[in-house]
Amino acid sequence: MKTEQQLRTEIKSLVGEYFEVAHRPKLEAPFVAGETRVNYAGRMFGAEEMLNLVDSSLDFWLTSGRYCDQFERSFSQKLGVKYTALVNSGSSANLVAFYSLTSPLLKDRRIRKGDEVITVAAGFPTTVAPIIQFGAVPVFVDVKVDDGTYNIDVTQLEAARTDRTKAVMVAHTLGNPFDLDAVKAFCEKHELWLVEDNCDALGSTYKGKLTGTFGDIATSSFYPPHHLTMGEGGAVYTSKPLLKRSVESFRDWGRDCWCPSGKDNTCNKRFGWKLGQLPEGYDHKYIYRHLGFNLKVTDMQAAIGCAQLERLDSFTEARRSNWLRLREGLSNLKDQLVLPEPTEGASPSWFGFAMTVRESASFTRNEICEYLEENKIQTRMLFGGNLLRHPAFDELRDQPGALRVVGELPQTDRIMMNTFWVGVYPGMIPNKLDYIIDKIQSFARK
Repeated sequence: MKTEQQLRTEIKSLVGEYFEVAHRPKLEAPFVAGETRVNYAGRMFGAEEMLNLVDSSLDFWLTSGRYCDQFERSFSQKLGVKYTALVNSGSSANLVAFYSLTSPLLKDRRIRKGDEVITVAAGFPTTVAPIIQFGAVPVFVDVKVDDGTYNIDVTQLEAARTDRTKAVMVAHTLGNPFDLDAVKAFCEKHELWLVEDNCDALGSTYKGKLTGTFGDIATSSFYPPHHLTMGEGGAVYTSKPLLKRSVESFRDWGRDCWCPSGKDNTCNKRFGWKLGQLPEGYDHKYIYRHLGFNLKVTDMQAAIGCAQLERLDSFTEARRSNWLRLREGLSNLKDQLVLPEPTEGASPSWFGFAMTVRESASFTRNEICEYLEENKIQTRMLFGGNLLRHPAFDELRDQPGALRVVGELPQTDRIMMNTFWVGVYPGMIPNKLDYIIDKIQSFARK
């Protein structure tokens, strides 16, 4: 009879063969202009991801385990942060990151219901949703369009602040870092928390330092279109020990215990605690510090992530190269399109290539998007455009004190009406990029 290790080796060998037969031909299929769909993003993977996935499944440790531990250590080392906590999605990462700032552990600095958090409406809803779900007040400021960055207008920060302001929570738009010098200085001046939504910007740098490492806490998403994928998955990371404890508690049911899954008595006083109004000696594994969630990732997802993390540098290089090819190929259209520009001092790991149709152009955003889609080029809006215009905000807009807006958000509305983007992910081979350039150029000429 074969041993467990022999069988595992044979299975993994077959998985490698299966990848070569079933997946490599699809990943390397030739591009046929006008016939092949040019997606804005997609999974980029090799045999290593499948081998890790199967290896994890053979362990049959279905919750967080050895691969989760490996990814958290490696990810922390890669970014130069002290702590990483894996969660089941980028949206969950934003939820946990924000809720971690509401913990009584933070004493006077905790965010309480009714406190204000500065953010933007031009983005993805789950950057804003945790603020509202907790009962804090989002304060919306405008963004910048004409400079091609699509990021927060830092000149509005002081006007947005009140005595109730406790934090700034914003994303790096499409991988382009916002003005971190200005935002960080503002937060330090007023003792505010800075939450970096880094879900679209993993690998981006600002003045030589990786995004996600400037704020008090940051998040990443590992959904397939993002810089790394686990299928679903996300991460919260920080270098502050107290926030680490809060993050892990909110992620893991709100418990006070920090034992990993399957472990007991890490604190060496499991039955020696006296907390809350519980009797002395109550089992620490079932003492709850917060009203938390269960947002853990599975070890099979983390196994995929471990292989993906090895590819991050090459993915980042490809995204930058692809963005540059589009930027150079469309540079003559500045009179009709606002073309993207990196923030001064930034080297983005681009998530997409944004364009805003100028009012003087002879066509509309919808017209060019319909044309590109008809020619099998996938387009995307800049997420929610203006989140405040969505049905989810119908009741909140009329509810006194539920939110606050600085000014009229004209540039946010402009994004809603006139902005779209196309992809630059590593699967965008030169022929695809040149096809996108050709179709945009031909449409503009018409």
